[in-house]
Amino acid sequence: MLTPMFINNMPPLGWLLLAVVVLVLFGRGKISSMMGEVGKGISSFKKGVKDGTKELEDQDAEVARDVTPETEDEKDKT
Repeated sequence: MLTPMFINNMPPLGWLLLAVVVLVLFGRGKISSMMGEVGKGISSFKKGVKDGTKELEDQDAEVARDVTPETEDEKDKT
């Protein structure tokens, strides 16, 4: 993963200064609404992954049904 060098070497005071600048530029209300939207997006993504996984498991269960013949007559037909 390529990250700029200054992100890894930024001291805690730098992060605090960056947070203050972002807060001044956007305001508390805008940042709060953006974080709410990010939270909704993450929840939606997790729900989509869960639904997709369930759908794949349902398809696998349908494909992997038992096809063993029940009687001797059915064995002769195959």
